[in-house]
Amino acid sequence: MTQKIIKFLWASFVLGVVGFILFIWAVSGNFLGLFGPLPDFKTLENPQSELASSLYSADGVLLGNYFRENRSPVTYNELAPNLVNALIATEDVRFENHSGIDFQSMGRVLFKSLILRQGAGGGSTLSQQTAKNLFKTRNLESQGVLSRVPGLRMLIIKVKEWIVAAKLERSYTKDEILTLYLNTSEFGSNAYGIKTAANTFFNKNPNELEIQESAVLVGLFKAPTYYSPVFNPDNSLRRRNTVLFQMEKYGFISRVERDSLVQLPIELDYKVSNQNQGLATHFREVIKADLIKWARETLKPDGTPYDLFGDGLKIYATIDSRMQRYAEESLDEHMRELQKKFEREMGNRDPWIDNNGQVIPNFLDNAVKRIDVYRNLVTRYGANSDSLQIKLNEKKRMRVFSWEHGEIDTLFSTMDSLRYYKKFLRGGFVSLEAESGHIKAWVGGLNHKYFKFDHVKQGKRQPGSTFKAFVYAAAIENGYSPCYQVIDQPVEINIPGQPAWVPKNADNKFSYESMTIRKAMAQSINSITAFMMKKLSPKIVVETAKRIGITSDLEEVPALALGTSDVSIYEMVGAFGTFVNQGEHITPFYIDRIEDKNGNLIQQFTPKKRAAMSEEHAYLMLYMLRGGFEESRGTSQGVPWTLRDEGNELGGKTGTTQNASDGWYIGVSKDLVSGAWVGGDDRAIHFRSWTSGQGGQTARPIWVKYMAKVYADPTLGYTKGPFRRPERPLSIEIDCDRYEMDSNKFSDFDFDPRKSDF
Repeated sequence: MTQKIIKFLWASFVLGVVGFILFIWAVSGNFLGLFGPLPDFKTLENPQSELASSLYSADGVLLGNYFRENRSPVTYNELAPNLVNALIATEDVRFENHSGIDFQSMGRVLFKSLILRQGAGGGSTLSQQTAKNLFKTRNLESQGVLSRVPGLRMLIIKVKEWIVAAKLERSYTKDEILTLYLNTSEFGSNAYGIKTAANTFFNKNPNELEIQESAVLVGLFKAPTYYSPVFNPDNSLRRRNTVLFQMEKYGFISRVERDSLVQLPIELDYKVSNQNQGLATHFREVIKADLIKWARETLKPDGTPYDLFGDGLKIYATIDSRMQRYAEESLDEHMRELQKKFEREMGNRDPWIDNNGQVIPNFLDNAVKRIDVYRNLVTRYGANSDSLQIKLNEKKRMRVFSWEHGEIDTLFSTMDSLRYYKKFLRGGFVSLEAESGHIKAWVGGLNHKYFKFDHVKQGKRQPGSTFKAFVYAAAIENGYSPCYQVIDQPVEINIPGQPAWVPKNADNKFSYESMTIRKAMAQSINSITAFMMKKLSPKIVVETAKRIGITSDLEEVPALALGTSDVSIYEMVGAFGTFVNQGEHITPFYIDRIEDKNGNLIQQFTPKKRAAMSEEHAYLMLYMLRGGFEESRGTSQGVPWTLRDEGNELGGKTGTTQNASDGWYIGVSKDLVSGAWVGGDDRAIHFRSWTSGQGGQTARPIWVKYMAKVYADPTLGYTKGPFRRPERPLSIEIDCDRYEMDSNKFSDFDFDPRKSDF
């Protein structure tokens, strides 16, 4: 009887071993598709994990990342030794001695689980955990039919991880496997990989981590949320100390060191990476659509399209991080002071007013209908339900933006929040290097977390008097000298089928003085601009503006002379760049090149150039723009002399729309063209005083602050100096005294207000 039992046991053992070997063989080959696929040898040799694509400035500063999983890889040499020691001591102390499967550890787990009925961990080696991270062995895509059988699924998964771990051990060194594991692990807080985790929790690189910091991060492998030092600090502290005990147990640190380290608190420098932080936040979000489109249309060597969020692309923008910082500082400094001025003028009154200065009734009730929250509530409760109004006015905890105190925790309803944010003035700024077409700074708005809308390229508003530059450009191209004389008096333009247009000057007065068109542009005289529009025709002005660089739709009406068609700052600086660039228009661009994760060039972007006007006419327009600084009562006279000294030639044009809804300034130097816009979220939101809301007060100071910072930084290489002169002598006289002596025939008419046809 005893022999029969022994034979039975031996037979069972042999059959079990053979059966298990056959089971491993079946799993390895995915027999009949029952077990799910395993990675092939090529995949093992070149494992793929999602890598965040990185956006760099022209001067090599990381601006931000695009990712589904925020991950940036490191090499073994970039790891702190204490991090490696903490990992081995806690997760796989026999890592150096096994070949992917630790049978001793497996035996311990089986004994404690089956015999002693105690939890003993999974017994997985670092190689097995790396296999799980790299090849997603536990995802549904990796499962076969038999994985649905209760109890069998985990056995199949474990066998797969054993097989892959053994193959990894043959393909990689121990250091490489350990590095792969740290690069592919999740740490919580949207941090994937040790480099991102070290930066997120401690604002350090992996090779800079202290022992206790490494222990915190290694402790996260057990359960990233439960042991999070941010959300569960007590749990994290206990787990960190457990890791330190493991390090002391296996000789990586001394007992004295352990006793000292466990007394330390966890000191975090916590910052989750997102598009609301860092430089050029609006820029990064706006160009994401361009990058996604590029990735879809560009194929890898294997014929598949690139993936912006997983292929670890390196994107180099034309933005200069120093200039970007100066632009953001300039807008921030000015807007916080301008907001105070706006609030003082506003007092307790609402800022949304009509043309008569009266508060617009039901303004917020109409405005709320344009936001997603309202549309979602309408879908849920119906447009006319009481529940809709209750929900819109239901107070809840929220954090709001303020200039004075940063973020504020408060109790606001949706309507409270709408009322609060509508009272903020908005702004945008962009700076272009004219000769290259490179955008060097892009500030799309205030705080990107709270003000998502981009006012550089996405936002379009009436440009006001800044558009006058294109009227005078058309005049210059049609033979008029900057010295051409016109009288400041009422002008009436009649076009069949359209009402008569009789524009007023900003101060509602006419001087009835004769002045050059250069002086008229410098002082932004509406009547003279309207007179030139009448001489030229709206059609000619539209054609000129389009050729020079305006891409938005322009209405061919006389009032266009005063900037009534919406345009963006982006296209305005591009068009003004044509003047600085000696008549050649370069479409502003902002992506220089894109490389793959290994630094191989995929695409180099080149500027789109075309001849837009003659070199002479472009220079004459710079001379016209200089008038704002050089002519009496020019709209740029308020610019400090510190920007205009050392023989520096500057040009600029202010712009203010009706009721001061929009304030603009476009400024040009020999190198840079920069534009600023300031206004309310809605055109009805503006200063009650036209003087306070004009572009010279709201927008020009941003440009002044920015240029002062740029000139103060010699590392940028932008110096003061004159504009480039045409190679040939000018064919049009710009010495107005000589111009008047040479010919009086350009005097437009002898003025007699009683006989005037205008």
